[in-house]
Amino acid sequence: MMLRDVLLLFACYLVGAIPTGLLVSRLLGGINIREHGSRNIGATNVWRVLGWKLGLLTFAIDVLKAAAILLAVEQLPQGPIQHLLVFGGVAVLLGNFFNVFLNFKGGKGVATSLGVFLALAPKAILLAFLIFLVVFAISRYVSLGSLCAAVALPLLTYYFHRGDQALLVMVIIVAVLVIVKHRTNIVRLLNGTENKFVKKSA
Repeated sequence: MMLRDVLLLFACYLVGAIPTGLLVSRLLGGINIREHGSRNIGATNVWRVLGWKLGLLTFAIDVLKAAAILLAVEQLPQGPIQHLLVFGGVAVLLGNFFNVFLNFKGGKGVATSLGVFLALAPKAILLAFLIFLVVFAISRYVSLGSLCAAVALPLLTYYFHRGDQALLVMVIIVAVLVIVKHRTNIVRLLNGTENKFVKKSA
Protein backbone atom coordinates (compact mmCIF):
# COMPACT_ATOMS: atom_id res chain seq x y z
CA MET A 1 0.00 0.00 0.00
CA MET A 2 2.91 2.36 0.67
CA LEU A 3 4.13 1.82 -2.90
CA ARG A 4 0.62 2.57 -4.15
CA ASP A 5 0.54 5.88 -2.29
CA VAL A 6 3.99 6.87 -3.54
CA LEU A 7 2.94 6.10 -7.11
CA LEU A 8 -0.22 8.16 -6.60
CA LEU A 9 1.84 11.13 -5.46
CA PHE A 10 4.10 10.72 -8.48
CA ALA A 11 1.03 10.60 -10.73
CA CYS A 12 -0.22 13.82 -9.10
CA TYR A 13 3.12 15.46 -9.83
CA LEU A 14 3.04 14.38 -13.48
CA VAL A 15 -0.53 15.62 -13.94
CA GLY A 16 0.43 18.98 -12.44
CA ALA A 17 3.41 19.10 -14.80
CA ILE A 18 1.35 18.71 -17.98
CA PRO A 19 2.31 21.95 -19.81
CA THR A 20 -1.19 22.85 -20.94
CA GLY A 21 -0.39 26.27 -22.34
CA LEU A 22 2.55 24.93 -24.33
CA LEU A 23 0.48 22.08 -25.77
CA VAL A 24 -2.53 24.28 -26.59
CA SER A 25 -0.36 26.93 -28.25
CA ARG A 26 1.49 24.35 -30.36
CA LEU A 27 -1.43 22.13 -31.32
CA LEU A 28 -4.11 24.79 -31.81
CA GLY A 29 -2.16 28.01 -32.23
CA GLY A 30 0.81 26.78 -34.23
CA ILE A 31 3.37 28.58 -32.04
CA ASN A 32 5.62 28.01 -29.06
CA ILE A 33 4.06 30.25 -26.41
CA ARG A 34 7.43 30.47 -24.64
CA GLU A 35 8.66 32.59 -27.53
CA HIS A 36 5.84 35.14 -27.36
CA GLY A 37 4.43 37.73 -24.99
CA SER A 38 5.66 37.24 -21.43
CA ARG A 39 7.01 33.79 -22.47
CA ASN A 40 4.97 32.23 -19.68
CA ILE A 41 2.96 29.08 -20.47
CA GLY A 42 0.00 30.18 -18.37
CA ALA A 43 -3.51 31.00 -19.52
CA THR A 44 -3.02 34.77 -19.29
CA ASN A 45 -0.17 34.78 -21.82
CA VAL A 46 -2.01 32.35 -24.09
CA TRP A 47 -5.06 34.66 -23.96
CA ARG A 48 -2.98 37.74 -24.77
CA VAL A 49 -1.12 36.12 -27.65
CA LEU A 50 -3.67 33.73 -29.16
CA GLY A 51 -7.04 35.08 -28.05
CA TRP A 52 -9.65 34.43 -25.40
CA LYS A 53 -10.79 31.04 -26.70
CA LEU A 54 -7.42 29.33 -26.36
CA GLY A 55 -6.68 31.28 -23.19
CA LEU A 56 -9.90 30.12 -21.59
CA LEU A 57 -9.28 26.55 -22.79
CA THR A 58 -5.83 26.59 -21.18
CA PHE A 59 -7.28 27.92 -17.94
CA ALA A 60 -10.07 25.34 -17.87
CA ILE A 61 -7.74 22.40 -18.54
CA ASP A 62 -5.30 23.53 -15.85
CA VAL A 63 -8.13 23.79 -13.31
CA LEU A 64 -9.80 20.52 -14.29
CA LYS A 65 -6.65 18.39 -14.46
CA ALA A 66 -5.72 19.37 -10.89
CA ALA A 67 -9.20 18.85 -9.48
CA ALA A 68 -9.74 15.57 -11.35
CA ILE A 69 -6.60 13.79 -10.12
CA LEU A 70 -7.29 14.77 -6.51
CA LEU A 71 -10.94 13.75 -6.68
CA ALA A 72 -9.74 10.39 -8.05
CA VAL A 73 -7.28 10.01 -5.16
CA GLU A 74 -10.05 10.88 -2.69
CA GLN A 75 -12.14 7.94 -3.90
CA LEU A 76 -9.45 5.37 -3.15
CA PRO A 77 -9.28 3.37 0.10
CA GLN A 78 -7.22 4.93 2.89
CA GLY A 79 -3.53 4.06 2.59
CA PRO A 80 -0.65 4.28 5.07
CA ILE A 81 0.31 7.87 4.24
CA GLN A 82 -1.68 10.25 6.42
CA HIS A 83 -3.10 13.32 4.70
CA LEU A 84 -2.51 11.68 1.30
CA LEU A 85 -4.96 14.06 -0.37
CA VAL A 86 -3.13 17.11 0.96
CA PHE A 87 0.22 15.67 -0.12
CA GLY A 88 -1.36 14.94 -3.50
CA GLY A 89 -2.30 18.60 -3.80
CA VAL A 90 1.27 19.58 -2.95
CA ALA A 91 2.55 17.17 -5.61
CA VAL A 92 0.24 18.63 -8.26
CA LEU A 93 1.44 22.14 -7.48
CA LEU A 94 5.09 21.11 -7.42
CA GLY A 95 4.55 19.67 -10.87
CA ASN A 96 3.26 23.04 -12.00
CA PHE A 97 5.94 25.15 -10.28
CA PHE A 98 8.91 22.85 -10.99
CA ASN A 99 8.00 21.14 -14.24
CA VAL A 100 10.06 18.08 -15.17
CA PHE A 101 9.05 18.55 -18.82
CA LEU A 102 10.31 22.16 -18.88
CA ASN A 103 13.71 21.81 -17.17
CA PHE A 104 12.01 22.27 -13.80
CA LYS A 105 10.65 25.67 -14.73
CA GLY A 106 6.91 26.16 -14.71
CA GLY A 107 3.92 28.42 -14.44
CA LYS A 108 2.77 30.72 -11.66
CA GLY A 109 0.28 28.24 -10.31
CA VAL A 110 -2.92 30.29 -10.28
CA ALA A 111 -5.20 28.06 -12.37
CA THR A 112 -3.66 24.87 -10.97
CA SER A 113 -4.09 26.16 -7.42
CA LEU A 114 -7.74 26.85 -8.17
CA GLY A 115 -8.19 23.24 -9.28
CA VAL A 116 -6.33 21.83 -6.28
CA PHE A 117 -8.33 23.80 -3.74
CA LEU A 118 -11.63 23.15 -5.48
CA ALA A 119 -10.95 19.57 -4.37
CA LEU A 120 -9.47 20.37 -0.95
CA ALA A 121 -11.13 23.58 0.24
CA PRO A 122 -13.90 24.60 -2.17
CA LYS A 123 -15.50 27.36 -0.06
CA ALA A 124 -12.19 29.06 0.64
CA ILE A 125 -10.96 28.94 -2.95
CA LEU A 126 -14.26 30.14 -4.44
CA LEU A 127 -14.22 33.19 -2.16
CA ALA A 128 -10.55 33.77 -3.00
CA PHE A 129 -11.42 33.51 -6.69
CA LEU A 130 -14.20 36.05 -6.17
CA ILE A 131 -11.62 38.39 -4.63
CA PHE A 132 -9.44 37.84 -7.69
CA LEU A 133 -12.32 38.71 -10.02
CA VAL A 134 -13.23 41.88 -8.11
CA VAL A 135 -9.63 43.13 -7.95
CA PHE A 136 -9.06 42.27 -11.60
CA ALA A 137 -12.31 43.96 -12.70
CA ILE A 138 -11.31 47.16 -10.90
CA SER A 139 -7.59 47.23 -11.70
CA ARG A 140 -7.34 45.15 -14.93
CA TYR A 141 -4.17 43.61 -13.47
CA VAL A 142 -4.26 39.80 -13.47
CA SER A 143 -1.17 39.73 -11.27
CA LEU A 144 -2.69 42.00 -8.63
CA GLY A 145 -5.85 39.92 -8.51
CA SER A 146 -3.76 36.75 -8.17
CA LEU A 147 -1.67 38.23 -5.36
CA CYS A 148 -4.73 39.42 -3.44
CA ALA A 149 -6.31 35.99 -3.75
CA ALA A 150 -3.08 34.32 -2.60
CA VAL A 151 -2.98 36.52 0.51
CA ALA A 152 -6.68 35.92 1.28
CA LEU A 153 -6.65 32.14 0.80
CA PRO A 154 -4.84 31.19 4.05
CA LEU A 155 -7.21 33.38 6.06
CA LEU A 156 -10.26 31.88 4.36
CA THR A 157 -8.90 28.36 4.79
CA TYR A 158 -8.36 28.99 8.49
CA TYR A 159 -11.93 30.23 8.80
CA PHE A 160 -13.49 27.21 7.06
CA HIS A 161 -10.97 24.48 7.97
CA ARG A 162 -9.25 25.63 11.15
CA GLY A 163 -9.15 22.04 12.46
CA ASP A 164 -7.14 20.76 9.48
CA GLN A 165 -3.58 21.80 10.30
CA ALA A 166 -2.02 19.91 7.41
CA LEU A 167 -4.24 21.71 4.91
CA LEU A 168 -3.58 25.09 6.51
CA VAL A 169 0.18 24.61 6.40
CA MET A 170 -0.08 23.57 2.76
CA VAL A 171 -2.15 26.63 1.87
CA ILE A 172 0.34 28.97 3.52
CA ILE A 173 3.23 27.37 1.63
CA VAL A 174 1.33 27.55 -1.67
CA ALA A 175 0.39 31.19 -1.08
CA VAL A 176 4.06 32.04 -0.46
CA LEU A 177 5.11 30.17 -3.62
CA VAL A 178 2.50 32.00 -5.71
CA ILE A 179 3.71 35.34 -4.33
CA VAL A 180 7.35 34.42 -5.01
CA LYS A 181 6.46 33.36 -8.56
CA HIS A 182 4.93 36.84 -9.02
CA ARG A 183 7.97 38.72 -7.70
CA THR A 184 8.73 40.36 -11.05
CA ASN A 185 5.07 41.38 -11.34
CA ILE A 186 5.26 42.92 -7.86
CA VAL A 187 8.25 45.02 -8.94
CA ARG A 188 6.41 46.19 -12.05
CA LEU A 189 3.27 46.98 -10.05
CA LEU A 190 5.31 49.10 -7.64
CA ASN A 191 7.06 50.83 -10.55
CA GLY A 192 3.82 51.37 -12.46
CA THR A 193 5.08 49.39 -15.45
CA GLU A 194 2.89 46.28 -15.15
CA ASN A 195 0.81 45.62 -18.26
CA LYS A 196 -2.94 45.84 -17.84
CA PHE A 197 -4.97 43.03 -19.32
CA VAL A 198 -6.42 43.83 -22.73
CA LYS A 199 -8.73 41.27 -24.30
CA LYS A 200 -7.59 39.91 -27.66
CA SER A 201 -10.62 39.35 -29.88
CA ALA A 202 -9.53 36.14 -31.59
